[in-house]
Amino acid sequence: MRKFLIIQTAFIGDVILTTPLLSELDRLLPESKIDILVRKGNESLLLNNPILNEIITFDKQKNKIAEQIRLIKLIRRNEYDEIINLHRYLSSGILTFFSGAKYTTGFRNNPLSFTYSRIINHSLSENKHEVDRNLGCIAHVGNVNSVKPSLFPSENDFEKVYPFNKGVYYCLAPSSVWFTKMMPEHKWVELVKKLSDSGMVYLLGGPGDHALCASILNQSNRTNVENFAGKLSFLESAALIKTAKRNFVNDSGPLHICSAMNAPVTAFFCSTTVKFGFGPLSQDAKVVEVENLTCRPCGVHGHKQCPLGHFKCGVDIEINLDQIN
Repeated sequence: MRKFLIIQTAFIGDVILTTPLLSELDRLLPESKIDILVRKGNESLLLNNPILNEIITFDKQKNKIAEQIRLIKLIRRNEYDEIINLHRYLSSGILTFFSGAKYTTGFRNNPLSFTYSRIINHSLSENKHEVDRNLGCIAHVGNVNSVKPSLFPSENDFEKVYPFNKGVYYCLAPSSVWFTKMMPEHKWVELVKKLSDSGMVYLLGGPGDHALCASILNQSNRTNVENFAGKLSFLESAALIKTAKRNFVNDSGPLHICSAMNAPVTAFFCSTTVKFGFGPLSQDAKVVEVENLTCRPCGVHGHKQCPLGHFKCGVDIEINLDQIN
C-alpha cells in the first residue's frame, strides 16, 4: 500500500479543483491511502469524501514557523511514500522538502521545486484547465482521465436547505477576495431585481460577505430575496446550489462549487479570463465578460482596485437575462 499526501493550502476554489486528482489517484491505485493538507477553514469542503483517509490543516493565522514545525513533525511521522504538492508557494515547498517522503512531485513554479523528485510545468498561458494541470502531477502512476471536481454534501446538508429549494429559485454569490474579480454591487442589484420577478433569490457567501449581501438585498427592495451569507456551510451551500434554476457567480470559489455539483451557472469574469484555466465545468455553463478591452486581463489574481481607475471590465457588463440566464 502506497501512502500519499496531497498539499493544497491555497483558496476554496483551489481545493475543489484538487478533487479530480484525488478521484483519479484512487482509481489508478485503489489500495493506496490518501491524505490531504489544506488551509484551516477549508477542511469542511472535503467532508464525506470517501477517498480521503485524513484531512490535515495548516493554520495560517498562528505563528507560521511554529505551525510549520508542527506539520513537518506530523508529516514525517506519517511516513508518506509520496508528497504531491499542488501549492506553488514557499510555505508548502518547505513542508515538502522536510517531509522525509520517498518521492516528491510538484509544480516548477514553487521556489523549492528544484528539490522535487518530479517537476511538472504549470503555465497560465498553455490553454489548459487547472484540473488538467493538477492531473499532470499524477501522470507517472498511469493514464489519467479528465474528470470534473466533486463535493459530497451529506443528507443533513440537503435537509438543512430543503425548505428553500421548492419552486424556482436562483443562487447569487456576489463577493470575491479581489475587488477586480467581483462584478460591481449595482450590477448585482440590477440582476436581483430582474430575477426576483420569476423566483426566489438567495444571496450566498461567507460571514465576511454578509454586509455586501445585505446591501444588495436592501437596494433591490424585493420581498422574495434572502441573505444566507454566513448562515450556510460550504456543503449546505453546495446542496442549495445543486437544484437552483441557475447560479450566478464571479471568478471565485462558488464558481467551482457549481462545477463540483454540475449545477447550471453563469460566471462573470471581470479583470481575469477563462484562458487562465479556471472557468466553469458544469454541463450548463455560461461566461459573461466584456470583450476587446486592451487592459484585460490586468493580472492573474485580481487587484484591490482597478489599476486604470475605470473598471470597465466590471461596470460595462450587461445584465441581459436573455443572454445570461
